[in-house]
Parts: sequence; C-alpha cells; structure tokens
Amino acid sequence: MTEIKLEPSLSHCIETVAKKEYEKVLSLLLGGRQEDSLFDELELLRLFLESADFRRLRSRCEESLLAGRRIEITLKSTVGVPPYEVLIRET
Repeated sequence: MTEIKLEPSLSHCIETVAKKEYEKVLSLLLGGRQEDSLFDELELLRLFLESADFRRLRSRCEESLLAGRRIEITLKSTVGVPPYEVLIRET
C-alpha cells in the first residue's frame, strides 16, 4: 500500500502541494531512480490530481488553516473506486 503525506498551507492549497509532489517524484524518476515505490507514488498522485474534488478539499483545509491549525492530508492507495483514500488530520 502506498501512502503519501501532504501539508497544505495558506500560501499553497492542497492541489498545488499535490502538483509539486508529483513533479518532485517525476523528477526523481527521470533522474534515474527506478524504485517501485516511486512509480506507485507517481500513479497515486496522478489519480488524485485527476479525480479529487479540490474545491471541497480547499474549503475544508482553509477553515482549519485560518484558525491557526496545521493540516496533514494522507493519501493511501486502495482497491476500489476511487483507488485512493484521503485522510485529513489537524494538528
């Protein structure tokens, strides 16, 4: 099971953070790191970016961020539709 942690902020929404993570993982793969875990992460991020309801996620995150709390979003691969699970944790 693949798991990715993302931390949006007031200056970078969850979609932007996910896109940056996707670009980072892609860069590692193109740079020669051919690890199965990186391929799995790239695929999970691709699926998330293509299908997530970012309007709803941004709204949920902004409420907490404006209240001064940190947000950690965990993506976990699953078998099913959608092929991932989104867990939101405030700290």
